[in-house]
Amino acid sequence: MLPDDPHNRALLAQVHPAGWTNPKPTGRYNLVVLGAGTAGLVSAIGAASLGARVAIVERNLLGGDCLNVGCVPSKSLLSAARIAAAQRRGSAFGVSASGEVRVDFAAVMERMRRLRAGLAPHDSAARLQRLGIDVFFGDARFVAADAVGVGDDTLRFAKCVIATGTRAAMPSIPGLDSTNFVTNETVFGLTMLPHRLIVIGGGPIGCELAQAFRRFGSEVTIIERDRRLLPADDVDASAILERTFLREGITLALGATIVRGAPGVAQSTSVVVCETDGAQREIVGDELLVATGRVPNIEGLDLAMAGISADAGGVVVDDHLRTTNRRVYAAGDICSRDKFTHAAEAMARIVVHNALFFRRKKAGALTIPWATYTDPEVAHVGLCAAQAPSRGSEVVTLTVPMTEIDRAVLESETEGFARVHVQRGSGTILGATMVASHAGEMIGELSLAITAGLRIGTLASTIHPYPTQSEAWKKLGDAWNRARLTPRVQGMSRRLMAWRR
Repeated sequence: MLPDDPHNRALLAQVHPAGWTNPKPTGRYNLVVLGAGTAGLVSAIGAASLGARVAIVERNLLGGDCLNVGCVPSKSLLSAARIAAAQRRGSAFGVSASGEVRVDFAAVMERMRRLRAGLAPHDSAARLQRLGIDVFFGDARFVAADAVGVGDDTLRFAKCVIATGTRAAMPSIPGLDSTNFVTNETVFGLTMLPHRLIVIGGGPIGCELAQAFRRFGSEVTIIERDRRLLPADDVDASAILERTFLREGITLALGATIVRGAPGVAQSTSVVVCETDGAQREIVGDELLVATGRVPNIEGLDLAMAGISADAGGVVVDDHLRTTNRRVYAAGDICSRDKFTHAAEAMARIVVHNALFFRRKKAGALTIPWATYTDPEVAHVGLCAAQAPSRGSEVVTLTVPMTEIDRAVLESETEGFARVHVQRGSGTILGATMVASHAGEMIGELSLAITAGLRIGTLASTIHPYPTQSEAWKKLGDAWNRARLTPRVQGMSRRLMAWRR
């Protein structure tokens, strides 16, 4: 964990204490959890709170990606980047700051490390121990269908949860290994702002960090093999993000194939050669960030010893999250298409119920939203725009641009929209997308609506505070009601009003 400073030392003291001695296992555990990221911690703590005897095994740091190299450090950086951008926009609001906005990158990173260390006690070995959980540090491997080995110890179990997560995927690019590249697992160890940053990958991680580093002052280039950013999201959302990035000075190389990477001529620089529509270009950077997806952490687990099947996506599970070994379940990134912290937590709750009791909750019943925390944010839940045409005329799509939302206008945050897909006839909400400054905060309302099977008319009848950007949902409900006023209905209404005069 770099750099070696008081904050990182405080972090490590919580999530991998020096001199920790693993307990001696005796008897059989109700539940053994492999991996102490979000899914593992929620599984272990949930089971222990119900009186189960629980052991958790972690080979690296308690808290997993989210605390150490994911959600927590990245959102700290994004908050600092938003402050920098807001200061630069001050003159548009009639607010002037003296001189040029300057970012102290070392201070930004120091703040991140301090805040991360402050959150670490929640995931600490000491807390787990207080909750009655046996904490083991080391490499876990299956030694039988009902047992896991950790060092010289054998942990026998009634049930087990695999929650070993994923790691950054390394694309097959000739010469990449000879460059000085970073991933989400190492980028937060930087203490000096790179003058030029190359980002390989235009997905959520690549986009978030690219915008943050640009706002800190780096010259940033994103290389993405798809023709647009955020390929899994709404096309209109991608277009807005692309316009925003270009306006902020980020260079986009979309639809690009990387030919090779190599060390630069100058010390500590890297060169990436990419090709777009038959034309090659050479890009030089002081740092190279690889953000091209995730691969499952299954190596070394000896899954075959326990009769557990796995594929390129991770551990194979059924809808109850049970593996091909009836005693073993999996949760989180290791088995999920939706690789989000909140998805991992929801899956872990299902595992605790299904593994320890006779209840049979299904992962397929979950409604899982997601958000990319760029500025503006892109948030989504349920049916996607790309899926709607396959439903034919049974799906109605309604969109309200943020230019029609008073609060967005007053805050000069009109770049975006709110969109819903509803069932024709019933008005049941099937999916939603929002692009707005705080879309991640507002998508929860639609996630609740879909989970509860609500109809869009409920949004119209729900009173939202004025002025708020969440009024966009109410406006969509009103748009649905207006669309139902067919000429026939309007004629009947006019006749009724005339009769009542």
